[in-house]
Amino acid sequence: MILLTGGAGYIGSHVCIALLDAGFDVVAIDNLCNSNRASLDRVEAICGRAPVFRHVDIRDEEAVFEVLRACGVTAVIHLAGLKAVGESSADPMTYYDNNVVGTMRLVSAMKRAKVKTLVFSSSATVYGMPTYLPLDERHPLAPTNPYGRTKLIVEEMLKDLYRSEDDWRIGILRYFNPAGAHESGLVGEDPIGVPNNLVPLVAQVAIGRRAKLRIWGNDYDTPDGTGIRDFIHVVDLAAGHLSVLRHLEQPGVFTVNLGTGSGSSVLEVVRAFETASGRSIPYEIADRRTGDVAICCADPSFAQRTLDWKSARSLAQMCADHWHWQLKNPDGYRDI
Repeated sequence: MILLTGGAGYIGSHVCIALLDAGFDVVAIDNLCNSNRASLDRVEAICGRAPVFRHVDIRDEEAVFEVLRACGVTAVIHLAGLKAVGESSADPMTYYDNNVVGTMRLVSAMKRAKVKTLVFSSSATVYGMPTYLPLDERHPLAPTNPYGRTKLIVEEMLKDLYRSEDDWRIGILRYFNPAGAHESGLVGEDPIGVPNNLVPLVAQVAIGRRAKLRIWGNDYDTPDGTGIRDFIHVVDLAAGHLSVLRHLEQPGVFTVNLGTGSGSSVLEVVRAFETASGRSIPYEIADRRTGDVAICCADPSFAQRTLDWKSARSLAQMCADHWHWQLKNPDGYRDI
C-alpha cells in the first residue's frame, strides 16, 4: 500500500492513476485546502478501482500515524504542499508551517510506523537564478522566495535524516513546470482563485472565464522577448514517480530533475494553445515581475541514465489535453 499525501490535488490525482494502473494499492490523504475530493471519484472512473481516501492534514501526526498503521503502508509519496510563489512571500509563516512542519510530522509518523521509503515532491525553484543552463542537479541552490526555501529546507532535512539513520530510502524530485491533463479529460488542473501557472490561465481565457492574459515582460534576452520555461506533461511527471519508487530498492538518498530538457516561451505556449483550441488568446504586456528569470530549463539526463525515464509528450499534447479537460469541465470540479 502506497500513501499519497496531497492525493486529491492536480499532480496527486495523476500520480494516483499511475500507481493504480501499475497494480499498486493507494491510500490518499488530503486536507482539501487546494483540491477537490471529486478528483478521486474521477480516478476511480478511469482506473476501475478507487484509492482509499482519508481527510487528513499532514500536520496531524497522530492521524497520519493511524493511516500508516491501519492501512499497512510500505512507502510514501509526499505531494502535500502549498506552492504559490507570490502567496509564499505575502504569508511565509503559513508556508513554513505547512511545508516544513508538516513534513517533519509526516516523517515522525513514518518513523513510528517503521515506514522508511519516501518520495518527496521538491521544485526547480530551489535553484534560484541560474548561473548556467540547462540546470542539472549539481547547480548551486539559492531559492529567491519563501516557497523555494521551504523546499530546500525539507531537502536538507531529509538528507540529515538519512545521515542519522542510513536505512531510509529517499528520492527527492525537483519538478519543473507541470502542465496538461489526463487524456480522458476527467482529471486536470483546477486552481482555486487566480491560477499561479501559465497554462490554466491561458485556458481560462480561451474558455471565456478571463478576458485576456497578462504577460509579465517581453524584453527578456530570448528569441521573442518573453520568458522561457521547461513545461512537462503531468502524465510524464506521474510516470517519473513510479520510476523513482521502483529505484528505491536499496537504502540511500538521491535527487533528480523531472523536466523535458527543452523550453517554451510564453508566446509559444499562447500560440500552441490557440492551435489546440481553435480560439484566439488576447493578451497584454505588463512590466516584469520581481524575481522572474529569462530562462529556466532542466537537464534531465541524470533521470534518463538512473531511472530509464524521460518525458514523452510535447507542448502541443499538453495544450490539447488541457483544452480537452477545460472543455469538459469549464468550471473545473465545481461543475459537479
